[in-house]
Amino acid sequence: MVQTIVLGAGMVGVSTALALQARGDEVLLVDRRGIGRETSYGNAGAIQTEAVEPYAFPRSIPKLIDVALKRTNDVNWHLSSLPEHVRPLWTYWKNSSPAGHARAAETYSQLVGKSDLYHAPLIKAAGVQHLIERRGYRCIFRTERAFGAALREAQRVEGVFGVPFATETAAELAAAEPGLKRPLAGAIHYGSVWTCLSPGGLTAAYGRLFVERGGRFAYGDAQSLTQDGSGWSVRTEEGVQAAECAVVALGPWSTQVTARLGYRIPLFRKRGYHRHFETANGPRISMFDAERGVFLARMNQGLRLTTGAEFTRMDAPVNWSQIRRAELSTRELFDMGPAVEADPWFGHRPCLPDMLPVLGEASRHPGLWFHFGHAHQGFTAGPASAHILAELMSGNPLPLTRALAPGRFD
Repeated sequence: MVQTIVLGAGMVGVSTALALQARGDEVLLVDRRGIGRETSYGNAGAIQTEAVEPYAFPRSIPKLIDVALKRTNDVNWHLSSLPEHVRPLWTYWKNSSPAGHARAAETYSQLVGKSDLYHAPLIKAAGVQHLIERRGYRCIFRTERAFGAALREAQRVEGVFGVPFATETAAELAAAEPGLKRPLAGAIHYGSVWTCLSPGGLTAAYGRLFVERGGRFAYGDAQSLTQDGSGWSVRTEEGVQAAECAVVALGPWSTQVTARLGYRIPLFRKRGYHRHFETANGPRISMFDAERGVFLARMNQGLRLTTGAEFTRMDAPVNWSQIRRAELSTRELFDMGPAVEADPWFGHRPCLPDMLPVLGEASRHPGLWFHFGHAHQGFTAGPASAHILAELMSGNPLPLTRALAPGRFD
C-alpha cells in the first residue's frame, strides 16, 4: 500500500506529489485525464513572483458600475449563475476591504514572492530550461491616466514587498517592441518574472520527473474517494488503490469531493478563456494589456490571448464575447494571422472568498488533506505551496499554515 494518494494532476497536484516524494513517501498520483491537461494547461504561463497581492474584488463605485453594465472585458457575468455566486462574492467583497486585503496579502505574498526558487530545481531536474524565458513581462497602458495610477501602485507594492520593476516611456516601449502598430502611454516591466512557452508541457515534465523518481500515476475517478478503515481508497484503471493518506488537489473540482464528506468550503470559480493566433511580428516578451484585461503570452503554439474572469456555471457552453474582444483589441496593437484553433479553450480558476487557498488536514477525517483554491496563481505557487504542505504533513508547520487551514470554514 502506498503512503499517500494525491488526487489531481495539475500544477498543484503534481507539485504535491513531488514534495511528498522528496520527504520519502511512496506516492500515487491520480487524475481522470492525465497530467497537466486541465487548468494548468490553459493559463498565461507566467511564474508571477511580482503578484504578491491577491486579486481584490473591485470596491470603487465607477468600477462596479462598469462591471455591472459589462463595459469592461476583464469581467463577464450571467444572471443564471448568480444564485451560486452571490454569497461567496459578497464575502469576497467584504474581505477585499483595505484591511482585509492587506491581511490576505501578508500570507499570500509568502506563497508567491519566492515561487521561482521552488520551480528552479524542478525545471533543471526535468530538463526543460528551454520552456522558460527569463525576460519578464510588460504591463502596457494605452492612456496616461491609467499608466500614472498603475505606476503609483507599483511604487507602493515595491515599498511594501520589495517587488522590482522598471518604467518604460512611450518612446522606450516603442523601441523595445517594434511590432507595435500604435503609440502607447508606456509600460511597467517586471523583469524578474519568468514566463513559460508551454504551461501544460511544464506540468507534464514535472509529472514525468515524479515517475522517473519512482512515483506512480494512474487514471482514476477522484469522486470515488472513500475512507477505508484507517486509510483511504480510490478506484483507478488499475483497480482500487489504498493509502494511509489522501490529498485533494483537484482545483475547481475539489469541493465535489469535500462536500460529499460534509465540508462546506465556499469555493467559487472564475472561468477564463484562451486562444492562439499566428503572428510573425508579435511582442518580443509577454505582456498584459491592462486597460483591456488581456494577457498576450508567447507560446510554442503561437500568441496566446487569455481573458479575465467569467462568472458562469461549470457546465455552461462557450461564451465568445471576451475572447472576441481580446482578439479585436490585440489586433489594434500587433499584426496577427488567423486563429490556430477552431474554438477557444476554457477552464476554471478555483477561488475562495478570503483570497487564500485551503491547505491542511480535514478537521473530521484524519489522514485527509486539502490543497486547493489557489485562484489565479496555482501555476505560480504550486511548488512553494506543496513544500508548505509537505512540511505540515511531516509535523513541521510553518507560521502561515494557520491562515490556510481548512478549519477556518468549519
